[in-house]
Amino acid sequence: MTDDALYDIQISSLPLLSKGKVRHNYAVGEDRILMVASDRISAFDVIMNEPIPGKGRLLTEMALFWFDKLKHVVPNHLTGEDPESVVTPEERAQVRGRSMLVKRLKPLPIEAVVRGYLAGSGWKEYQQTQSVCGVALPPGLKNASKLPTPIFTPATKAEAGEHDENIDFERTSQIIGRDLAERVRDISIRLYEEAAAFALTKGIIIADTKFEFGLDKDGTLTLMDEVLTPDSSRFWRVEGYQEGVAPVGLDKQVLRDWLEQAVVDGKRWDKRGKAPSLPPGILERTRESYEAIRHLTR
Repeated sequence: MTDDALYDIQISSLPLLSKGKVRHNYAVGEDRILMVASDRISAFDVIMNEPIPGKGRLLTEMALFWFDKLKHVVPNHLTGEDPESVVTPEERAQVRGRSMLVKRLKPLPIEAVVRGYLAGSGWKEYQQTQSVCGVALPPGLKNASKLPTPIFTPATKAEAGEHDENIDFERTSQIIGRDLAERVRDISIRLYEEAAAFALTKGIIIADTKFEFGLDKDGTLTLMDEVLTPDSSRFWRVEGYQEGVAPVGLDKQVLRDWLEQAVVDGKRWDKRGKAPSLPPGILERTRESYEAIRHLTR
């Protein structure tokens, strides 16, 4: 990742629909959206003040790779059109290599999380209930244990600044209907299984991931947003993996670990409000961590 960092995106030729922690979404007519990924990075739902150079390009490159590789499983929201074609010549540099021109969908109000290994909130919940999101698991599992089979553990989509809430399958069925919930579950698990098997050939474990879906104007279930990137997935190296030991993630884990000990205005950072200034060493190590999984797409 060698390009200059792009912290903010300034496109005035299209109406801005939304600005997330990383992406800006612009309306292209009534039926398409231009999604542009900045180099911003967030942790604990707080946007850091410093960007990670090239991160937006990497996220876009990986998402495009997986959309293409998994298109036989479920339709996706890509239009196949050049994103640079819908902005002015002066704006193309901001769009180049870090954007997708996609169909406008009706998003489902859930995140489709699939776990193949125990980690994060799943590991914490298992220790208390021997289950994750209502899915009973066998006794004796450890941190980072591979699950007997991948499990579907959905979450609600939180409002900006709030945390997603893990829910069980019954709650998912109440929100979107049982038939659609079953389709989302089955497709999500298949997407994960195919991606995880491929990643292993590259020396990478996909511990868990989240997918997002929407419905097109004909009601067709469609994969959308990003897919299998370091911002939506937990990646580990096969080399050095050991059950019972929390692996170092190939994502923003380096940043999260540093923030756990960070001090702002003389006090331990409370994971809210003003973000700590990131030292160059942490920025570089985070960049290297993201860069380490680029070979998945090569």
